[in-house]
Amino acid sequence: MAKRKTAGTPRVRTSNGIQVGTKIKVADNSGAKIVQVIAVHGYKGRLNRYPRATVGDMVIASVKKGSQSMRRSIFPCIVVRQKRPYTRENGEVIRFEDNAVIVVNPQGDPKGTEAKGPIAREAVGRWPRIGSIASMVV
Repeated sequence: MAKRKTAGTPRVRTSNGIQVGTKIKVADNSGAKIVQVIAVHGYKGRLNRYPRATVGDMVIASVKKGSQSMRRSIFPCIVVRQKRPYTRENGEVIRFEDNAVIVVNPQGDPKGTEAKGPIAREAVGRWPRIGSIASMVV
């Protein structure tokens, strides 16, 4: 059986640090401050198992704190940092101080114009538009 070819950068297997119900800080200037994950985009899992996400995954989130126009709205977001350590292909282990997301539209274009704090290289590899607003890619 031949292997399937994938378009773009291949997705690296990393440990899942975010699950449904997690409240996460927003790392951009879109107007949202804290969001709660309500679904993981593209997740196919087991019955009664909570969907989980890692750096570079798209999640669907509800805005809990932020500007009046953003509150109680549902947006897709990209996970750019996670506290749980994960291993890169070259063997180094990465762990951030906090969990963070960037609010995007369904095509993956960021709503904000600048990202605060470091952004994981895995997220920029899968979503290049995030790299254009990032101040620091780790």
